[in-house]
Amino acid sequence: MAIGAALATGGAIVTLLPSANAADEKTPEQIMTMCQRSAVLNGKQQSVEDFGGGFADGFMADNCDFAETKFETFDGPTEKSSVDFPNCEPNATAPAKVSITWSASAAQGQGKYTVTQQGGGGGLFGFLSGSWLKHKGTLDMTVKSATAGATEQREVPVGKVLHMEFTPRMQRMTGEWRVRIDADPGSFAVNPSPEQNFVAPDVVEGPVILPGAAGAPGVADGTSKAVLEDC
Repeated sequence: MAIGAALATGGAIVTLLPSANAADEKTPEQIMTMCQRSAVLNGKQQSVEDFGGGFADGFMADNCDFAETKFETFDGPTEKSSVDFPNCEPNATAPAKVSITWSASAAQGQGKYTVTQQGGGGGLFGFLSGSWLKHKGTLDMTVKSATAGATEQREVPVGKVLHMEFTPRMQRMTGEWRVRIDADPGSFAVNPSPEQNFVAPDVVEGPVILPGAAGAPGVADGTSKAVLEDC
């Protein structure tokens, strides 16, 4: 009864599982709020204090789980990762030997909704870690970015400017949050109600991580290359 009383009505239509009632359609944001305030979230029994609720608030749903539907890797955007090293002096006659230290960061992604954005107070981002971490070389979701870098010895030809670029290897997890309100058989004062199911799709991206040495944090995977331009 408390669950039914706490549900808000919504306007936009979202994809619902077959047992959902058309009169109870929710926006994705409303579904995510129901998920955050469910009695069981990704297999963990919650109390109202877990989402900042009070004693009288109750739960908005009985269960919410994240179901992964796809995982893929791809190249992220290429970025300049060092300063310029010119060999542009008028009297230069030989390649310049330089020691280049470069560094690049690849940011951790966020979910589509406010409650799945990293660092959001009382959000759901941390609950994605179980699905995220089952993939090899995956960044811990409590970390906001991963870094790659090195120091390399290079030669800069006469009349050229050299800099380093880094292209991170990224990964994307696609899935959906599935919220369920159990059927209520009813009682003398309450009408029976069928089970209701709601779905909100979500996508999270982050860098692929190489193992760190001797227990050190892993570094971002990707490709570095030297780029030469005319003076």
